[in-house]
Amino acid sequence: MTTSHSSGLQRTIGLPQAVALYIGAVLGSGVLLVPGLAAQMAGPASLIAWGFMTLLILPMALSMGLLSAKFPNAGGVSHFVSLAFGPRAGALVGWFFLMSVPIGAPVAALTGAGYMTAAIGWSDSVRILIAVLMLLAGLITNWFGMQVAGKIQIAVVISIVAVLTFAIIAAVPEIQVVHFTPFMPHGWKSIGQAAAILFWCFIGWEAVSHMSEEFKDPRKAAVRGVVIAAIVVGILYFLTALATVGTQSYLLGGSDASLVWVISRLLGSWGAVLAGVTGIFICTATIIAYVGASSRVAFALSRQHHAPKWMSLLSARYNTPVGGILFLSVCFALITVLYASHTVSLTTLIQLPNATFILTYLGGCAAGIRLLRESRFGVIISWISFVATAIIFPFTGWAILYPVAITLLFGITVWVRSRYSLHKTIILDKELKSDIE
Repeated sequence: MTTSHSSGLQRTIGLPQAVALYIGAVLGSGVLLVPGLAAQMAGPASLIAWGFMTLLILPMALSMGLLSAKFPNAGGVSHFVSLAFGPRAGALVGWFFLMSVPIGAPVAALTGAGYMTAAIGWSDSVRILIAVLMLLAGLITNWFGMQVAGKIQIAVVISIVAVLTFAIIAAVPEIQVVHFTPFMPHGWKSIGQAAAILFWCFIGWEAVSHMSEEFKDPRKAAVRGVVIAAIVVGILYFLTALATVGTQSYLLGGSDASLVWVISRLLGSWGAVLAGVTGIFICTATIIAYVGASSRVAFALSRQHHAPKWMSLLSARYNTPVGGILFLSVCFALITVLYASHTVSLTTLIQLPNATFILTYLGGCAAGIRLLRESRFGVIISWISFVATAIIFPFTGWAILYPVAITLLFGITVWVRSRYSLHKTIILDKELKSDIE
């Protein structure tokens, strides 16, 4: 494999690929688990929370889409924050995102693999093997480039939508009015608690902004793509939740296996296999999107001298950010080993990147408020997204320590580099004076 330090990436992402990448980034493992969990928490009233979040999804998506259309750059949210608040703030947000994916992607892989192994009854060793293969799929497809990765993502997303649509249609005969009563068994407070959980299902729009430099037509791919994806994701989430509540599958099949129960009712044991494969497809689509995004953040940070020079390596053949992909490969291997050796639990891994993902999104929304001032609509939707995200941030709990640690390391690095630059300048001044004398 030959590499180069090219200054730019190829424009290979059209509207269909952009839509698939957006859907893949947002429609993650949450669709398998959260409808059942929310229904268990708030009963049929969880549909109110789903309805509210489905309405909120468009401003959240559009704020990122408008920024990507106006300022297409591999730095994505990091670039937007740099333009709005300065290069150091942008670099810090870039590192927040870059250090989230090395944990978030293995978690997605283990979740999808776990859904499959639970459905069929395989061991945890098989789960780890499947997760590794999913991570490799995400890395390899991005190494070949977005032209290949985008086509694979389209096929994967079409498969996901087809299976979810099938599950929703299969659930219709099982939906009964009696299953919607009592409508609010746990009071109004439970709806708010359910909405807080649902919020995680609708974050992901910021990820594709990092690939905006490769959009053939940034305005068309970013704005139209994000609107189409938001509509598809919102409808699928709400109808899946409606099927879960209407069939009471969250009680009969368990909150974490409601989709398996719905499909198994129609297809028997093959339904479990189909649901398991769907879990793998959904999480692989998420991995492809986030590997693509984070490898480009690494490239952008290195290009701006905020990351090691080798992270800006591009494949001479495919013009893809192999430096960032190599960084992710090492991180994925480390996290997988930590999980396989029982050093770190999946519960801990799931919580760690939450705060950094939210801070990345908050940074993007804050940048939107400042950078989209020419459009009153853009400012309003950026404010809506910022406030909604800020309300959720305190719920991350102890995971806030992770971005605090990243901030400290970033600050120390900046200080050391500035001291080194100052020391180098002093030495050069002394050498110049001695030459003059």
